[in-house]
Amino acid sequence: MSLFGAIHLEHILILAALVIGLIGGFYFAKSRHNGGKPAAETDAVHHILLPFTGTEISRRAVDAALRLARAEGATLMPAYLAAVPKSLPLDCPIPREAEQAMAMLEAIEQRAVAKGVPVDARIERGRTYRHALARLLSEEEFDRVVVSAGATGTHGLSGDDLVWLLERAPAEVMILRPGPDDHRMVVPFDVAPSTNGNGVHA
Repeated sequence: MSLFGAIHLEHILILAALVIGLIGGFYFAKSRHNGGKPAAETDAVHHILLPFTGTEISRRAVDAALRLARAEGATLMPAYLAAVPKSLPLDCPIPREAEQAMAMLEAIEQRAVAKGVPVDARIERGRTYRHALARLLSEEEFDRVVVSAGATGTHGLSGDDLVWLLERAPAEVMILRPGPDDHRMVVPFDVAPSTNGNGVHA
């Protein structure tokens, strides 16, 4: 190979290295901007939070959360909110609440399994339901929140709590209010003698 040809080849290799370096630098910068995840993953919905209290929750709210989760390939995160009196340590045993929570979470999970939706359940404690919800918002990662409003399915969550949730939740919030004649509820199996076998009142 002539000296001219060697110099020409060297220039081509240097130019190719510069182009590859620029492409790699752009991809690295874009990955850092997206938190190190590919663009397709940053917009994906991975967890849908479903906070609730008590021994029943609106079937409409549960089904709406499940439809969203199934359509978007997300995991449902049902979260039972437990209020611990100030006279007791926050981390003290609460067997009655725990039993009630587990029964509710099982009923929701059974419904989710039937729809092909994965579940990652939680029990969150607090001095009030809002305090438990605040702890949940600060500790967990989720992309959407679905909560039931009105007389059916909230019980412990007041209208002020729902307004607070809209202002504080670091995610999209969907508040569902069943119609006045919609009394369908998801309830624990062992306290629902009149259900249709799926932990749901007809």
